Amino acid sequence: MSSNLIDMSTGSPTKHLLKFALPLLIGNVFQQFYNMVDSIVVGNFVGPDAIAAVGTCGSMNFFCFSLSAGLAIGIGIIVAQFFGAKDFARLRSTIANSIYVLGLAALIVSLLGFFLSPYVLRLLRCPEAILGDAVIYMKTTCVGIVFIVLYNGVASILRALGDSKSPLYFLIIASIINLILDLLFVLVFKLAVFGVALATIISQAISGITSLIYAHKKIEYFRLSKKDLRPDLAIIKSSFKLSIPIALQNCLISISMMVLQQVVNTFGASVMASYTIIMRIEQLIQQPFSSLGAAITTFSGQNIGANKIDRVRKGFNRGTVIALLFSLFVLVIFQIFANQIVYLFVKESEVIRIGAIGLRITSFFYFALGMIYVPRAVLNGSGDTGFAMINGMTEVFGRIVFSHLLVRIPAIVLFGRSIPVGFWGIWLTTCFTWTITAIVCVIRYKSGIWYKKSVKANLQ
Repeated sequence: MSSNLIDMSTGSPTKHLLKFALPLLIGNVFQQFYNMVDSIVVGNFVGPDAIAAVGTCGSMNFFCFSLSAGLAIGIGIIVAQFFGAKDFARLRSTIANSIYVLGLAALIVSLLGFFLSPYVLRLLRCPEAILGDAVIYMKTTCVGIVFIVLYNGVASILRALGDSKSPLYFLIIASIINLILDLLFVLVFKLAVFGVALATIISQAISGITSLIYAHKKIEYFRLSKKDLRPDLAIIKSSFKLSIPIALQNCLISISMMVLQQVVNTFGASVMASYTIIMRIEQLIQQPFSSLGAAITTFSGQNIGANKIDRVRKGFNRGTVIALLFSLFVLVIFQIFANQIVYLFVKESEVIRIGAIGLRITSFFYFALGMIYVPRAVLNGSGDTGFAMINGMTEVFGRIVFSHLLVRIPAIVLFGRSIPVGFWGIWLTTCFTWTITAIVCVIRYKSGIWYKKSVKANLQ
């Protein structure tokens, strides 16, 4: 049995959250390097049109990823609660049945993404000048979805068992390989956008396969018998019941991002490139919140499985403080060094100017972003994933309404000054959407409904 497994139903909540979140944060940062490196390489060695092509695929990639990742999260919730309850027979059965659930998801999402990408990109008003590269990038990355599903499935189960360290090692190796292959395929073989996409799927394959081999060798729960492999309809049903709302939430969010991307695309290549860069940076900044959220989800799941509700509330309070401190730190950094950060991605002065201002605007709202992750993690860990649909619809409402409203306002008067809006409404849309979504999440947590949603109890 691996020594990395952690029982979070005893001991200091703050220590457990930080100990769990830190390796996960490092892993998530390396995972984001897949897209970050793609953008940096094409932005510096291919050109602004190429980075715009990669960027316009971001919302579609998120959509395909969300369908499968939601299922992995749902399975992890069940594993965490059975682990907390010390019900190891059901735990093994859940791992076994995840093969059927995730395998089907990987097949469906890969096929849909591959064949529908040209039509969806046209719906997003992708400019004809970059459409060809965008289709190539999207189709190539869809081929690698099976490896994303594999890695996320194994990693979600390991994290549910309290092990956030092991997945990190495979991601570090894969990220280094991704960087080397990016440079090789673009600079040596001149494969441009196709090269960075190919490098990404090869790296994802390495992380997925190696994590599965490790889990089978080191974690006894992954050594499944024929009895374990028998389909358990109750667990499969529960997996879908938990996972589908999360997957649909993420899909709704990705659809709202597509709508916003459609608005962005109407402002031309410079704004598109700036938006893509800020999205990449925000994806990186979200990783501490995502890591903290994953820690709280596992912490909540295990403690609800052990019937320790007070510890769940302590986890929420500690998580809120951590999110606040991180938000304040990043705010200061981005207000001072925004231009230098954008310069890492591209050298065109207009893109740097727009990107730096956009980055300074959104950084004021990072605590609101954090307060989406913290309460949502408690809700998910408890099994209250049905709320995810409300959460997703809130983001859809925010991005659609604010984007179409704000970009049409030429200026606003603030403190006696006329401040131009126009395409700056794109970034204000992001800020306002984070804020209203955070408010809805906190209200749901405060309602207390979540502690009645134990998955373990419903499967007894």
